[in-house]
Amino acid sequence: MKIIAGVYQPDEGQILLNGKNVSFPNPGSSLDSGIRIVFQELTGLENLSIGANLFLGREPRKGFLIDSKKINQDSEKILTKVGLNRSAQTLLGELSLAERQLVEIGRALSMKVQVLILDEPTSSLTLEESNRLLTLIQELKSEGVSIVYISHRLDEVQAISDRVVALRDGKNAGELAKEAITHESMIKMMVGREVDTSRIQRNAKSGPKALELINISTERFPDCKVNLTIKQREILGMAGLVGAGRTELARATFGVDTCTGEIAIDGKQTHLKSPHDAIQKGIFLAPEDRRNVGLTLTSTVSDNLTLPNLKTINKWLTHRSKEEEYANEGVTKMGVKTASIDTIIGTLSGGNQQKVVLSRWLMMNPKVLIVDEPTRGIDVGAKAEIYHQLRTLADQGIGIWMISSDMEEILRMSDRVVVMHEGKISGELDGESATEEQVMALAVGNTNATNQQNGVSQS
Repeated sequence: MKIIAGVYQPDEGQILLNGKNVSFPNPGSSLDSGIRIVFQELTGLENLSIGANLFLGREPRKGFLIDSKKINQDSEKILTKVGLNRSAQTLLGELSLAERQLVEIGRALSMKVQVLILDEPTSSLTLEESNRLLTLIQELKSEGVSIVYISHRLDEVQAISDRVVALRDGKNAGELAKEAITHESMIKMMVGREVDTSRIQRNAKSGPKALELINISTERFPDCKVNLTIKQREILGMAGLVGAGRTELARATFGVDTCTGEIAIDGKQTHLKSPHDAIQKGIFLAPEDRRNVGLTLTSTVSDNLTLPNLKTINKWLTHRSKEEEYANEGVTKMGVKTASIDTIIGTLSGGNQQKVVLSRWLMMNPKVLIVDEPTRGIDVGAKAEIYHQLRTLADQGIGIWMISSDMEEILRMSDRVVVMHEGKISGELDGESATEEQVMALAVGNTNATNQQNGVSQS
Protein backbone atom coordinates (compact mmCIF):
# COMPACT_ATOMS: atom_id res chain seq x y z
CA MET A 1 0.00 0.00 0.00
CA LYS A 2 2.76 2.43 0.85
CA ILE A 3 4.34 1.85 -2.55
CA ILE A 4 1.00 2.58 -4.23
CA ALA A 5 0.66 5.67 -2.02
CA GLY A 6 4.09 6.97 -3.07
CA VAL A 7 5.52 6.64 0.45
CA TYR A 8 7.94 3.87 -0.54
CA GLN A 9 9.59 3.20 -3.90
CA PRO A 10 9.53 -0.31 -5.38
CA ASP A 11 12.80 -2.19 -5.87
CA GLU A 12 11.46 -3.78 -9.04
CA GLY A 13 8.26 -4.45 -11.00
CA GLN A 14 5.56 -2.21 -12.47
CA ILE A 15 2.40 -0.41 -11.43
CA LEU A 16 -0.27 -0.28 -14.15
CA LEU A 17 -3.14 2.18 -13.82
CA ASN A 18 -5.82 1.81 -16.51
CA GLY A 19 -3.32 -0.31 -18.45
CA LYS A 20 -0.60 2.34 -18.42
CA ASN A 21 2.73 2.05 -16.63
CA VAL A 22 2.89 4.69 -13.86
CA SER A 23 5.19 5.64 -11.01
CA PHE A 24 4.47 7.54 -7.81
CA PRO A 25 7.64 9.30 -6.61
CA ASN A 26 5.70 10.96 -3.78
CA PRO A 27 2.26 10.80 -2.10
CA GLY A 28 1.03 13.82 -4.07
CA SER A 29 1.49 12.02 -7.38
CA SER A 30 -0.58 9.10 -6.13
CA LEU A 31 -3.38 11.43 -4.99
CA ASP A 32 -3.29 13.26 -8.34
CA SER A 33 -3.92 9.93 -10.05
CA GLY A 34 -7.17 9.45 -8.12
CA ILE A 35 -5.86 6.90 -5.61
CA ARG A 36 -7.17 7.26 -2.06
CA ILE A 37 -5.93 5.15 0.85
CA VAL A 38 -7.34 4.85 4.36
CA PHE A 39 -4.57 3.35 6.46
CA GLN A 40 -5.18 1.11 9.45
CA GLU A 41 -3.18 3.44 11.70
CA LEU A 42 -4.98 6.76 11.60
CA THR A 43 -3.29 9.99 10.53
CA GLY A 44 -5.67 12.80 11.52
CA LEU A 45 -4.58 15.93 13.40
CA GLU A 46 -6.09 15.90 16.88
CA ASN A 47 -5.77 19.66 17.45
CA LEU A 48 -7.98 20.46 14.45
CA SER A 49 -11.75 20.09 14.09
CA ILE A 50 -13.42 17.27 12.19
CA GLY A 51 -14.22 19.65 9.35
CA ALA A 52 -10.65 20.93 9.16
CA ASN A 53 -9.39 17.34 8.95
CA LEU A 54 -11.88 16.41 6.24
CA PHE A 55 -10.78 19.30 4.00
CA LEU A 56 -7.14 19.57 5.05
CA GLY A 57 -5.07 20.81 2.11
CA ARG A 58 -8.09 21.54 -0.08
CA GLU A 59 -9.99 24.09 1.96
CA PRO A 60 -12.69 26.10 0.10
CA ARG A 61 -11.95 29.82 0.15
CA LYS A 62 -13.62 33.20 0.02
CA GLY A 63 -10.99 35.33 -1.59
CA PHE A 64 -7.85 34.84 0.48
CA LEU A 65 -9.72 33.48 3.51
CA ILE A 66 -10.77 29.93 4.31
CA ASP A 67 -14.56 29.53 4.02
CA SER A 68 -15.25 27.91 7.41
CA LYS A 69 -19.00 28.03 6.91
CA LYS A 70 -18.82 25.95 3.72
CA ILE A 71 -16.40 23.52 5.37
CA ASN A 72 -18.88 22.92 8.18
CA GLN A 73 -21.85 22.58 5.81
CA ASP A 74 -20.08 20.14 3.50
CA SER A 75 -18.65 18.23 6.47
CA GLU A 76 -22.08 17.63 7.96
CA LYS A 77 -23.13 15.90 4.71
CA ILE A 78 -20.04 13.69 4.80
CA LEU A 79 -20.56 12.79 8.46
CA THR A 80 -24.16 11.84 7.76
CA LYS A 81 -22.99 9.66 4.88
CA VAL A 82 -20.61 7.65 7.09
CA GLY A 83 -23.00 7.63 10.06
CA LEU A 84 -21.02 9.76 12.52
CA ASN A 85 -23.29 11.79 14.79
CA ARG A 86 -20.85 14.57 15.68
CA SER A 87 -20.58 18.28 14.95
CA ALA A 88 -18.05 19.20 12.27
CA GLN A 89 -16.60 21.70 14.74
CA THR A 90 -15.69 19.03 17.30
CA LEU A 91 -11.95 18.59 17.81
CA LEU A 92 -10.67 15.30 16.40
CA GLY A 93 -8.82 14.67 19.69
CA GLU A 94 -12.17 14.43 21.50
CA LEU A 95 -13.30 11.47 19.40
CA SER A 96 -12.93 7.77 20.14
CA LEU A 97 -10.72 5.65 17.91
CA ALA A 98 -13.77 4.29 16.07
CA GLU A 99 -15.14 7.78 15.45
CA ARG A 100 -11.76 8.94 14.14
CA GLN A 101 -11.78 5.96 11.80
CA LEU A 102 -15.10 7.12 10.37
CA VAL A 103 -13.60 10.59 9.83
CA GLU A 104 -10.71 9.08 7.86
CA ILE A 105 -13.15 7.10 5.73
CA GLY A 106 -15.26 10.22 5.20
CA ARG A 107 -12.22 12.18 4.06
CA ALA A 108 -11.42 9.55 1.42
CA LEU A 109 -15.02 9.34 0.22
CA SER A 110 -15.30 13.13 -0.04
CA MET A 111 -12.65 13.33 -2.78
CA LYS A 112 -12.80 12.30 -6.40
CA VAL A 113 -11.54 8.74 -6.39
CA GLN A 114 -10.61 6.21 -9.04
CA VAL A 115 -9.11 3.53 -6.77
CA LEU A 116 -10.02 3.36 -3.08
CA ILE A 117 -7.84 1.23 -0.80
CA LEU A 118 -9.20 0.53 2.70
CA ASP A 119 -6.94 -1.10 5.28
CA GLU A 120 -8.93 -2.68 8.14
CA PRO A 121 -11.60 0.05 7.83
CA THR A 122 -14.01 -1.65 10.26
CA SER A 123 -11.49 -2.87 12.85
CA SER A 124 -12.94 -0.55 15.50
CA LEU A 125 -16.48 -0.31 14.12
CA THR A 126 -19.49 -2.25 15.34
CA LEU A 127 -21.79 -4.27 13.13
CA GLU A 128 -24.15 -1.38 12.34
CA GLU A 129 -21.36 1.03 11.36
CA SER A 130 -19.62 -1.72 9.39
CA ASN A 131 -22.78 -2.53 7.44
CA ARG A 132 -23.23 1.15 6.60
CA LEU A 133 -19.67 1.28 5.23
CA LEU A 134 -20.18 -1.88 3.17
CA THR A 135 -23.29 -0.31 1.63
CA LEU A 136 -21.27 2.79 0.73
CA ILE A 137 -18.63 0.59 -0.86
CA GLN A 138 -21.23 -1.10 -3.04
CA GLU A 139 -22.51 2.33 -4.13
CA LEU A 140 -18.98 3.44 -5.05
CA LYS A 141 -18.45 0.21 -6.98
CA SER A 142 -21.64 0.85 -8.98
CA GLU A 143 -20.24 4.31 -9.83
CA GLY A 144 -17.11 2.75 -11.36
CA VAL A 145 -14.70 3.04 -8.41
CA SER A 146 -12.26 0.16 -7.92
CA ILE A 147 -12.02 -1.00 -4.31
CA VAL A 148 -9.18 -2.82 -2.57
CA TYR A 149 -10.58 -3.99 0.76
CA ILE A 150 -7.99 -5.27 3.23
CA SER A 151 -9.54 -6.95 6.25
CA HIS A 152 -9.31 -9.83 8.68
CA ARG A 153 -13.08 -9.76 9.16
CA LEU A 154 -13.71 -12.54 6.71
CA ASP A 155 -17.50 -12.32 6.75
CA GLU A 156 -17.19 -8.80 5.30
CA VAL A 157 -14.66 -9.96 2.71
CA GLN A 158 -16.98 -12.75 1.65
CA ALA A 159 -19.99 -10.40 1.49
CA ILE A 160 -18.51 -7.76 -0.83
CA SER A 161 -15.62 -9.29 -2.77
CA ASP A 162 -15.58 -10.22 -6.45
CA ARG A 163 -12.12 -11.75 -5.98
CA VAL A 164 -9.92 -12.48 -2.97
CA VAL A 165 -6.12 -12.37 -3.00
CA ALA A 166 -4.15 -13.46 0.06
CA LEU A 167 -0.65 -12.39 1.09
CA ARG A 168 1.47 -14.50 3.45
CA ASP A 169 5.00 -13.58 4.55
CA GLY A 170 5.21 -10.92 1.84
CA LYS A 171 4.25 -13.26 -0.98
CA ASN A 172 1.12 -13.92 -2.98
CA ALA A 173 -0.42 -16.97 -1.31
CA GLY A 174 -3.25 -17.51 -3.77
CA GLU A 175 -6.42 -16.14 -5.31
CA LEU A 176 -10.08 -17.11 -5.11
CA ALA A 177 -12.84 -16.37 -7.61
CA LYS A 178 -16.16 -15.15 -6.24
CA GLU A 179 -17.84 -18.55 -6.29
CA ALA A 180 -14.91 -20.10 -4.36
CA ILE A 181 -14.85 -17.56 -1.52
CA THR A 182 -15.62 -19.21 1.83
CA HIS A 183 -14.33 -18.70 5.37
CA GLU A 184 -12.49 -22.01 5.26
CA SER A 185 -10.82 -21.41 1.89
CA MET A 186 -9.68 -17.91 2.88
CA ILE A 187 -8.26 -19.00 6.23
CA LYS A 188 -6.38 -21.91 4.72
CA MET A 189 -4.91 -19.62 2.05
CA MET A 190 -3.91 -16.99 4.63
CA VAL A 191 -2.22 -19.18 7.22
CA GLY A 192 -1.35 -22.23 5.14
CA ARG A 193 -3.29 -24.61 7.39
CA GLU A 194 -6.70 -25.27 8.89
CA VAL A 195 -7.68 -23.00 11.81
CA ASP A 196 -10.38 -23.87 14.34
CA THR A 197 -13.03 -21.10 14.27
CA SER A 198 -15.58 -22.78 16.54
CA ARG A 199 -16.71 -21.27 19.82
CA ILE A 200 -14.09 -21.49 22.56
CA GLN A 201 -14.88 -23.94 25.36
CA ARG A 202 -16.42 -21.98 28.23
CA ASN A 203 -15.68 -22.38 31.91
CA ALA A 204 -18.41 -24.49 33.47
CA LYS A 205 -18.12 -22.53 36.70
CA SER A 206 -16.74 -19.06 37.26
CA GLY A 207 -15.08 -17.99 40.49
CA PRO A 208 -15.79 -15.23 43.01
CA LYS A 209 -15.90 -11.56 42.06
CA ALA A 210 -12.52 -10.26 40.93
CA LEU A 211 -13.63 -6.70 40.09
CA GLU A 212 -16.88 -4.91 40.85
CA LEU A 213 -18.00 -1.49 39.62
CA ILE A 214 -20.70 0.07 41.79
CA ASN A 215 -22.67 3.06 40.48
CA ILE A 216 -19.78 4.21 38.29
CA SER A 217 -20.35 7.38 36.25
CA THR A 218 -17.81 8.51 33.64
CA GLU A 219 -16.96 12.00 32.37
CA ARG A 220 -18.64 11.20 29.03
CA PHE A 221 -21.89 10.02 30.65
CA PRO A 222 -22.08 11.73 34.06
CA ASP A 223 -25.81 11.00 34.47
CA CYS A 224 -25.50 7.25 33.85
CA LYS A 225 -24.54 4.82 36.61
CA VAL A 226 -23.08 1.45 35.74
CA ASN A 227 -22.93 -1.65 37.93
CA LEU A 228 -20.69 -4.37 36.56
CA THR A 229 -19.01 -7.51 37.88
CA ILE A 230 -16.04 -9.39 36.41
CA LYS A 231 -15.52 -12.78 38.00
CA GLN A 232 -12.43 -14.93 38.31
CA ARG A 233 -12.10 -17.66 35.66
CA GLU A 234 -14.37 -15.92 33.14
CA ILE A 235 -14.20 -13.85 30.00
CA LEU A 236 -16.77 -11.06 30.13
CA GLY A 237 -17.44 -9.76 26.63
CA MET A 238 -18.67 -6.18 26.28
CA ALA A 239 -20.39 -5.11 23.07
CA GLY A 240 -22.09 -1.90 21.92
CA LEU A 241 -22.22 0.67 19.15
CA VAL A 242 -19.56 3.32 18.57
CA GLY A 243 -19.84 5.96 21.30
CA ALA A 244 -21.78 3.72 23.69
CA GLY A 245 -19.26 4.37 26.48
CA ARG A 246 -17.38 1.06 26.62
CA THR A 247 -13.87 2.50 26.28
CA GLU A 248 -14.68 5.39 28.64
CA LEU A 249 -15.76 2.91 31.32
CA ALA A 250 -12.56 0.90 30.92
CA ARG A 251 -10.38 4.02 31.08
CA ALA A 252 -12.16 5.22 34.22
CA THR A 253 -11.71 1.82 35.86
CA PHE A 254 -7.99 1.88 35.06
CA GLY A 255 -7.63 5.36 36.55
CA VAL A 256 -6.94 7.20 33.28
CA ASP A 257 -10.14 9.26 33.52
CA THR A 258 -11.94 10.44 36.63
CA CYS A 259 -15.22 8.86 37.66
CA THR A 260 -17.67 8.73 40.52
CA GLY A 261 -18.86 5.60 42.29
CA GLU A 262 -17.08 2.72 43.96
CA ILE A 263 -14.68 0.00 42.82
CA ALA A 264 -14.14 -3.26 44.67
CA ILE A 265 -11.29 -5.73 44.06
CA ASP A 266 -11.62 -9.21 45.52
CA GLY A 267 -14.63 -7.94 47.46
CA LYS A 268 -12.78 -5.03 49.08
CA GLN A 269 -13.53 -1.42 48.15
CA THR A 270 -10.55 0.53 46.87
CA HIS A 271 -9.66 3.82 45.22
CA LEU A 272 -7.95 3.77 41.82
CA LYS A 273 -6.97 7.38 41.21
CA SER A 274 -4.36 6.64 38.56
CA PRO A 275 -3.08 3.83 36.31
CA HIS A 276 -0.29 3.34 38.85
CA ASP A 277 -2.87 2.54 41.53
CA ALA A 278 -4.62 0.10 39.20
CA ILE A 279 -1.36 -1.66 38.29
CA GLN A 280 -0.44 -1.99 41.97
CA LYS A 281 -3.80 -3.69 42.56
CA GLY A 282 -3.37 -6.06 39.60
CA ILE A 283 -5.79 -4.31 37.22
CA PHE A 284 -4.28 -3.89 33.73
CA LEU A 285 -5.61 -2.29 30.54
CA ALA A 286 -4.56 -3.10 26.96
CA PRO A 287 -6.03 -0.03 25.19
CA GLU A 288 -7.76 0.06 21.81
CA ASP A 289 -5.31 2.66 20.42
CA ARG A 290 -2.02 0.83 20.84
CA ARG A 291 0.09 3.27 18.83
CA ASN A 292 -0.83 6.44 20.70
CA VAL A 293 -1.43 5.22 24.25
CA GLY A 294 -0.27 1.60 24.39
CA LEU A 295 3.33 1.76 23.19
CA THR A 296 6.37 4.01 22.91
CA LEU A 297 6.94 3.51 19.20
CA THR A 298 10.50 4.87 19.07
CA SER A 299 11.69 2.46 21.77
CA THR A 300 12.68 -1.19 21.41
CA VAL A 301 10.56 -4.28 21.93
CA SER A 302 12.54 -4.92 25.11
CA ASP A 303 11.92 -1.44 26.50
CA ASN A 304 8.19 -1.70 25.86
CA LEU A 305 7.95 -5.10 27.54
CA THR A 306 9.95 -4.18 30.63
CA LEU A 307 8.88 -0.57 31.18
CA PRO A 308 6.00 -1.14 33.67
CA ASN A 309 7.96 -3.70 35.69
CA LEU A 310 11.50 -2.31 35.88
CA LYS A 311 11.58 -2.10 39.68
CA THR A 312 10.70 -5.77 40.04
CA ILE A 313 13.16 -6.88 37.36
CA ASN A 314 16.11 -4.80 38.55
CA LYS A 315 15.46 -4.44 42.29
CA TRP A 316 17.96 -1.71 43.26
CA LEU A 317 20.40 -1.78 40.34
CA THR A 318 19.88 -1.99 36.59
CA HIS A 319 20.67 -5.48 35.25
CA ARG A 320 20.62 -5.50 31.48
CA SER A 321 20.93 -9.29 31.40
CA LYS A 322 17.79 -9.68 33.55
CA GLU A 323 15.87 -7.25 31.33
CA GLU A 324 16.93 -9.20 28.24
CA GLU A 325 15.89 -12.50 29.81
CA TYR A 326 12.54 -11.01 30.82
CA ALA A 327 11.94 -9.51 27.35
CA ASN A 328 12.86 -12.72 25.54
CA GLU A 329 10.40 -14.62 27.73
CA GLY A 330 7.68 -12.09 26.86
CA VAL A 331 8.40 -12.38 23.14
CA THR A 332 8.29 -16.18 23.31
CA LYS A 333 5.10 -16.28 25.39
CA MET A 334 3.05 -14.38 22.81
CA GLY A 335 4.93 -15.54 19.71
CA VAL A 336 6.02 -12.01 18.72
CA LYS A 337 7.71 -12.02 15.31
CA THR A 338 10.71 -9.72 15.59
CA ALA A 339 14.33 -9.91 14.47
CA SER A 340 15.41 -9.29 18.07
CA ILE A 341 14.21 -7.69 21.31
CA ASP A 342 16.29 -4.64 20.32
CA THR A 343 14.14 -3.96 17.24
CA ILE A 344 12.31 -0.61 17.31
CA ILE A 345 8.71 -1.57 17.98
CA GLY A 346 7.34 1.03 15.56
CA THR A 347 8.76 -1.04 12.69
CA LEU A 348 6.74 -4.15 13.62
CA SER A 349 3.37 -5.02 12.11
CA GLY A 350 0.24 -3.96 13.94
CA GLY A 351 -0.42 -7.53 15.00
CA ASN A 352 3.01 -7.96 16.55
CA GLN A 353 2.73 -4.60 18.28
CA GLN A 354 -0.53 -5.78 19.83
CA LYS A 355 1.13 -8.99 20.99
CA VAL A 356 3.75 -6.92 22.82
CA VAL A 357 1.03 -4.87 24.54
CA LEU A 358 -0.67 -8.04 25.77
CA SER A 359 2.54 -9.82 26.68
CA ARG A 360 3.65 -6.86 28.81
CA TRP A 361 0.66 -7.37 31.13
CA LEU A 362 0.65 -11.17 31.00
CA MET A 363 4.16 -11.11 32.48
CA MET A 364 2.90 -9.21 35.55
CA ASN A 365 0.34 -11.73 36.84
CA PRO A 366 -2.87 -9.70 36.52
CA LYS A 367 -5.97 -10.19 38.67
CA VAL A 368 -8.13 -8.54 36.02
CA LEU A 369 -7.04 -7.91 32.44
CA ILE A 370 -9.08 -5.36 30.47
CA VAL A 371 -8.54 -5.82 26.73
CA ASP A 372 -10.09 -3.17 24.47
CA GLU A 373 -10.31 -4.42 20.86
CA PRO A 374 -7.64 -7.09 21.55
CA THR A 375 -7.40 -8.37 17.97
CA ARG A 376 -7.89 -5.15 16.02
CA GLY A 377 -6.06 -5.49 12.70
CA ILE A 378 -4.66 -8.93 13.48
CA ASP A 379 -4.71 -11.91 11.11
CA VAL A 380 -6.69 -15.04 11.88
CA GLY A 381 -3.65 -17.06 12.88
CA ALA A 382 -2.53 -14.49 15.44
CA LYS A 383 -6.14 -14.14 16.63
CA ALA A 384 -6.25 -17.82 17.44
CA GLU A 385 -3.07 -17.47 19.51
CA ILE A 386 -4.48 -14.51 21.45
CA TYR A 387 -7.79 -16.28 22.03
CA HIS A 388 -5.89 -19.26 23.41
CA GLN A 389 -3.88 -17.01 25.73
CA LEU A 390 -6.98 -15.22 27.03
CA ARG A 391 -8.78 -18.51 27.66
CA THR A 392 -5.71 -19.92 29.42
CA LEU A 393 -5.50 -16.85 31.65
CA ALA A 394 -9.16 -17.16 32.55
CA ASP A 395 -8.70 -20.85 33.37
CA GLN A 396 -5.88 -19.84 35.71
CA GLY A 397 -8.27 -17.68 37.73
CA ILE A 398 -7.85 -14.28 36.08
CA GLY A 399 -10.90 -12.17 35.23
CA ILE A 400 -10.89 -11.05 31.58
CA TRP A 401 -12.94 -8.00 30.55
CA MET A 402 -12.96 -8.05 26.74
CA ILE A 403 -14.35 -5.04 24.85
CA SER A 404 -14.82 -5.77 21.18
CA SER A 405 -16.64 -4.47 18.11
CA ASP A 406 -16.11 -7.82 16.38
CA MET A 407 -19.40 -9.68 16.78
CA GLU A 408 -17.82 -13.01 15.88
CA GLU A 409 -15.19 -12.47 18.57
CA ILE A 410 -17.78 -11.57 21.22
CA LEU A 411 -19.90 -14.64 20.49
CA ARG A 412 -16.94 -16.97 20.20
CA MET A 413 -15.06 -15.99 23.35
CA SER A 414 -17.46 -14.73 26.02
CA ASP A 415 -18.70 -16.61 29.07
CA ARG A 416 -21.07 -13.70 29.59
CA VAL A 417 -21.94 -10.82 27.27
CA VAL A 418 -22.95 -7.37 28.49
CA VAL A 419 -24.06 -4.70 26.03
CA MET A 420 -23.80 -0.93 26.46
CA HIS A 421 -26.10 1.70 25.00
CA GLU A 422 -25.60 5.45 25.51
CA GLY A 423 -23.56 5.10 28.69
CA LYS A 424 -25.75 2.41 30.28
CA ILE A 425 -25.67 -1.36 30.32
CA SER A 426 -28.78 -2.38 28.43
CA GLY A 427 -28.57 -6.07 29.28
CA GLU A 428 -26.62 -9.27 29.82
CA LEU A 429 -26.64 -12.48 27.79
CA ASP A 430 -25.32 -15.95 28.43
CA GLY A 431 -22.26 -16.44 26.27
CA GLU A 432 -23.16 -19.99 25.31
CA SER A 433 -26.53 -19.09 23.80
CA ALA A 434 -26.15 -15.41 22.84
CA THR A 435 -26.98 -14.54 19.24
CA GLU A 436 -26.00 -11.71 16.95
CA GLU A 437 -29.60 -10.52 16.83
CA GLN A 438 -29.86 -10.33 20.63
CA VAL A 439 -26.61 -8.38 20.94
CA MET A 440 -27.63 -5.89 18.25
CA ALA A 441 -31.09 -5.40 19.79
CA LEU A 442 -29.49 -4.49 23.12
CA ALA A 443 -26.93 -2.28 21.40
CA VAL A 444 -29.70 -0.07 20.02
CA GLY A 445 -31.47 0.10 23.38
CA ASN A 446 -34.03 -2.71 23.16
CA THR A 447 -33.76 -4.12 26.69
CA ASN A 448 -36.37 -6.80 25.98
CA ALA A 449 -33.72 -8.77 24.08
CA THR A 450 -31.87 -9.84 27.22
CA ASN A 451 -32.33 -13.34 28.57
CA GLN A 452 -30.73 -12.67 31.94
CA GLN A 453 -29.38 -9.77 33.95
CA ASN A 454 -27.77 -11.37 36.93
CA GLY A 455 -25.06 -9.15 38.40
CA VAL A 456 -25.64 -6.27 35.97
CA SER A 457 -28.00 -3.34 36.19
CA GLN A 458 -28.41 0.10 34.76
CA SER A 459 -29.76 3.40 35.99
